[in-house]
Amino acid sequence: MDTYTVTLTGEEIEQLQSFVTKGKHAAQKVINALILLNCDESRGRDRRRSSRDLAEVLRVSDRKIDRVKRRFVEDGLEVALSGQTPQRAYVHKVDGEVEAHLIALSCSAPPSGYARWSLRLLADRAVELKLVETISHETVRRALKKTNSSPGRRWVG
Repeated sequence: MDTYTVTLTGEEIEQLQSFVTKGKHAAQKVINALILLNCDESRGRDRRRSSRDLAEVLRVSDRKIDRVKRRFVEDGLEVALSGQTPQRAYVHKVDGEVEAHLIALSCSAPPSGYARWSLRLLADRAVELKLVETISHETVRRALKKTNSSPGRRWVG
C-alpha cells in the first residue's frame, strides 16, 4: 500500500538522523523518524526498504508505517514525528476569581446541618452564587487541590 511517497530534503535527513542518534526522545518519535528515513525516496530505490521489511525490523505494523508516511506527506515533518495535534479545545471553567471564591467558601462555616463542606456542596453553592453556570464536584476538587490551604492542617505553607 505505497500510495504516499516520502521524499526528504537534505536538511530533513540531517534533522532526522540527529534526532535518532542524539539526545533523549520519546520512543515513538524515534520510531517515526526511523520510518521516515527508511522510506525516503530521495536516496534512490535501492537503499529504500519495503514497508513489510521495515515493519518486521522495527516491530511495528504495516499500517503504522502507512500512517506515518501519510502524515508526513499531508501535514509535514513535525506532525509525522509527534502524531496528530489535538482537535478539541478545552475551556476552563475555573479561573483565578472562581478559585478564590471556592477557597473562601471552603474556609467558611458549612451550611446548617453539615459538619463540613463536601465537594458537591461547594459545587452546588458555586452555581447558586452564579460564579459559574455549571460545575462538577471533580472540577472543584482539582481547583482546591492546587492550593495548599486546608482548614484542618496545623501548618500551612
